[in-house]
Amino acid sequence: MDMSKFEQQRREKLQKIREYQIDPYGGRFDDVISAEAAKAGYVDGQEDQYARCAGRIVLLRDIGKLIFITLRDAGGTIQLGLSKKLLEEQWSLMKLLELGDIVGAEGQLGKTKTGEITIWADNVTPLSKALVPPPEKFHGLADVDMRYRMRYVDLWANPEVMQRFRLRNEMVLSIRRFLNTQGFQEVETPMMQTLAGGAAAKPFMTHHNALDLDLYMRIAPELFLKRLLVGGMEKVFEINRNFRNEGLSTRHNPEFTMLELYQAYADYNVMMDLTEAMVSDLIQSHCDGPKLPFGEMDIDYTQPWRRAQYADLLAEYAGCHIDDVAAVRRKARQLGIHEADMDDAVVINEVFEATVEDHLINPTFVMDYPAAICPLTKQSKKDPRYAERFELFVGTMELANAYTELNDPDVQEANFRSQLRGLSAEESMAKMDEDFITALKYGMPPAGGLGIGIDRLMMLLTNATSIRDVILFPLLKPLTGKVNAATECAEE
Repeated sequence: MDMSKFEQQRREKLQKIREYQIDPYGGRFDDVISAEAAKAGYVDGQEDQYARCAGRIVLLRDIGKLIFITLRDAGGTIQLGLSKKLLEEQWSLMKLLELGDIVGAEGQLGKTKTGEITIWADNVTPLSKALVPPPEKFHGLADVDMRYRMRYVDLWANPEVMQRFRLRNEMVLSIRRFLNTQGFQEVETPMMQTLAGGAAAKPFMTHHNALDLDLYMRIAPELFLKRLLVGGMEKVFEINRNFRNEGLSTRHNPEFTMLELYQAYADYNVMMDLTEAMVSDLIQSHCDGPKLPFGEMDIDYTQPWRRAQYADLLAEYAGCHIDDVAAVRRKARQLGIHEADMDDAVVINEVFEATVEDHLINPTFVMDYPAAICPLTKQSKKDPRYAERFELFVGTMELANAYTELNDPDVQEANFRSQLRGLSAEESMAKMDEDFITALKYGMPPAGGLGIGIDRLMMLLTNATSIRDVILFPLLKPLTGKVNAATECAEE
């Protein structure tokens, strides 16, 4: 039976509901409590306990003069008991209810013979008639792609999905609270920019008609947040979207959420301490840590976290020293990297990414990257060949990137003008922002800066091995050669 027949059957019931002079799409329904609150407030044996709940019908058993319904709201489920004796005047209407319909119900709380807390409804109000039957495929997570396309069904068909996004919201709130207690001020910076700067990525372009001006969707908020340091905001952060016109994978979505923050008079060591404290606070508050699963890996977040030198890790896993460029290039050729037209620093980093990152499972701060690939970072006072930069790796993924921020306008301008061989314009951060240089000339305090991928952090802490599982509406390839998503998921 195809979808049109299913929908036609439901439309016939929709019409019958209207014949009772009842709006099948309801309206305001006040004084509702959650399913979980109704169950938690129940006192066994106490009379005159009343509850009023609303939600979606996810299970319906019609046994003649009794109908048992499982009602699901945003936080959980509760059973409704519909009795012909209590609902004599509404009974023919009750027989029109179906899976997927949204209803409000009120009545006495009690328990069934099996001990299940139940609202014995004396009034049921239709609030939204579902014209499409629930897709059975969602139960058991059989069609992952369709779940992403139909998140509006996935959320109520799979309670663990709803719980993951509730947890994400709670964690982001915890991050904000943590930073507020540290004296940080939350700000908002432009998402449309005249120059895509602050990161190495290919931007999305748009056009402002009134100004006849091409603009870029931001790839990072960094340069604007640093302008705020110049202006006297000494601790600032932003949690918002970045846009990068790049590929799709289990770790990449072109539109993603970042936390980026800056602290005056700090450096990358302060940023390491802050990162470790903030993530550890999240784990303590929201997870069964400090040892958490992530796919087939078990990650130990026990403090203190490892701090390792970039050069030492390269030697350990690539088998060549960072100063032996010839050996690094030989290793690159063995790995299939076409290194001939690349700058030495680019080759070194390509080899590092290919040989080291897959070994970094427990939280590891990788410190002191080659200065040539870090144009926004202060050089190390101990050795100017290296930059005071770290990347935090967890579960083989880069989770955070941080610098001791460069605040010398002359050095910054020189770095902007330097384009390394082997890097395209999109891959390089050497993009001249004249106004940013002007801002630095007014004086930016020494500072530490940090960026953390919120989506990846949520992946790690909720054991979601695909970034699509922690983004409500991830970007997907269009369906081709198929009927619409609803038809694909018709009940069988």
